[in-house]
Amino acid sequence: MHNILKRDGRIANFKKEKITTAIHKAVLATNANDEKLVGKLTDEVVALIEKRIRDIPTVEDVQNIVEEVLVRHGLYEVAKAYILYRERRSEIRDAKKFFGVYDELKLTVNAIEVLNKRYLMKDEAGNIIETPDQMFGRVAKAISGKSGEFEKRFHSSMKNLEFLPNSPTLMNAGTKLGQLSACFVIPVPDSIGDIFGALKAMAIVQQSGGGCGFSFSRLRPKGDIVRSTMGSASGPVSFMRIFDVTTDVIKQGGRRRGANMGILNVNHPDILNFITSKEKEGVLRNFNISVGVNDDFMEAMKKHRDYELINPRNNECVRSLGADDVFDLIATMAWRTGDPGLVFLDEINAHNPTPKYRIDSTNPCGEVPLLDWESCNLGSINLAKIIRKNDIDWERLRDLTAIGVCFLDDVIDANRYPLPRIGEMTRANRKIGLGVMGFAEMLLELGIPYNSDVALDLGRRLMRFMTSVARETSVRLGEERGPFPNIDESIWKGTNMRNATLTTIAPTGSISIIAGTTSGIEPLFAVSFVRNVLDHARLVEVNPVFERVARERGFYSRDLMIAIAKTGSVQDLDIPKDVKEVFVTALDIDPDWHVRMQAAFQEYVDNAISKTINLRKDATPMDVRKAFLLAYELGCKGITIYRYGSKSEQVLSFGGYVSAESDYAGGCPDRSCPY
Repeated sequence: MHNILKRDGRIANFKKEKITTAIHKAVLATNANDEKLVGKLTDEVVALIEKRIRDIPTVEDVQNIVEEVLVRHGLYEVAKAYILYRERRSEIRDAKKFFGVYDELKLTVNAIEVLNKRYLMKDEAGNIIETPDQMFGRVAKAISGKSGEFEKRFHSSMKNLEFLPNSPTLMNAGTKLGQLSACFVIPVPDSIGDIFGALKAMAIVQQSGGGCGFSFSRLRPKGDIVRSTMGSASGPVSFMRIFDVTTDVIKQGGRRRGANMGILNVNHPDILNFITSKEKEGVLRNFNISVGVNDDFMEAMKKHRDYELINPRNNECVRSLGADDVFDLIATMAWRTGDPGLVFLDEINAHNPTPKYRIDSTNPCGEVPLLDWESCNLGSINLAKIIRKNDIDWERLRDLTAIGVCFLDDVIDANRYPLPRIGEMTRANRKIGLGVMGFAEMLLELGIPYNSDVALDLGRRLMRFMTSVARETSVRLGEERGPFPNIDESIWKGTNMRNATLTTIAPTGSISIIAGTTSGIEPLFAVSFVRNVLDHARLVEVNPVFERVARERGFYSRDLMIAIAKTGSVQDLDIPKDVKEVFVTALDIDPDWHVRMQAAFQEYVDNAISKTINLRKDATPMDVRKAFLLAYELGCKGITIYRYGSKSEQVLSFGGYVSAESDYAGGCPDRSCPY
């Protein structure tokens, strides 16, 4: 027997190992693992196929015989798991067939739509000319250079959805553009020529698919004198509007919405104008904004003292404000609009690997603090893929961490930088950001509630392990290829560290959709919901772990899934208590747990964390204030909150049923966020 007839009519090579894998997955789903039994069952299936089918067997023929053999051996739970998986795959195939979707990697319908819209290469007429697997092959080849071994390892980890790099790498690797980084920081000095030079740099970066962070703190305040013209300055917020409009025009090469981070230090004279700049919805829609606060301000706030506003042009005090009044205004505006967030600049610089140079800004989502003109490339390991026998496969996580570090380090050299200064600065420090996605799905698989000390401890353990392995790998690379050029001006002086930073936690919006898992370290946003896909068609999407548990424990029904989709939560439904405790959603969880989870990961992350502190609609400004304070006290490098309903345009909505746009994966549901 050499061939098999596929469902699409193709005749392919018969692979016995595929039967072994299918049976093995079913056995693992029942928390058993007997390699000898799996091999015996596989041999029996193959023997029956050869005995019964004279012509070429179909996929359905093989699957029917697998079910028969499992039942014949009394493996009813294994057979049940296999049948449930088969039914689910059949439903997904039917949906893809209905929508005309082709996929050889068994991705979700929504993953295919996102890939088709943004990632897969197209010809001049706009026709897609590569499959998802070919995309991963293109990326692996471009990043690995001449190393066939690494090309295979890179391709395998991406194809199996165990590791995925940031979007620009998937989009641009192996293409004429070749710009692979996601994150950039561009300085904005205090002169018209330099301001518009920064604007031009931003346009070039965003056209290539990158997002930009800016500190506008060097700009003189509104009304301040401009000696060259004897006129008055318009201030940072007015210039931010020019950057915002330019981003609207660029639209990141037509494949992603533009994304910016705007930061203003809390002691800038225009700080009140900045804090309220997004009070009117639609203003600065391409910006996330954060107030840069320092320890002195936080201490003044706690002691109800005034603090000084300093003109950056001459470093003179122009007036004083009550620190607690300003802090309350920040919390109130964040409660009303979702902006601003806070960036704790002293905490960031306390962990700055090149302390000779101060960090003033971050990338658009806040997870990578960068020096002026630096860029950083990111990638994430899918934690949902390393569960074995109801436990974590630490050796596989070790392998994937090493693969991720090698991949991201290679990206630095394969990259075609949009500006020479960015290339020089990036290669000087070789910062990378390896993180995770699927953390919430991992917790579900392990039966651990997100809002629990056990989950916090697991987060710390995971990142301590990953960062340790990443550093070992970076030192090994440094021994082979040389350390990063600025190492003598860094905390790594005297070592062979190849990269100034190694780990981060990114939001992983689109790549977590491709991987079919939860975003970053965010909790579930809904157990069941309606996804708007493919020209406004709507599909009910159910968390696969919940669906499996519901079927195994006998309370699954289609009506239940639809009932859950009305609120996204299972907390008020008549299902087992222990299931409710595990399957909590972002809005089921109190804000403290959100902040504590961010802080737990931050303990062992080199860069920073992108995480949204989700608040229910009935939350108060005091709840926001408490979250801000807790984040500061626990050593977070920044914090972003979002109270549901604080903006009219959201990619996640609750109205009759929970509805999510095709590219929403969790975290901030505001359309202005670069999700």
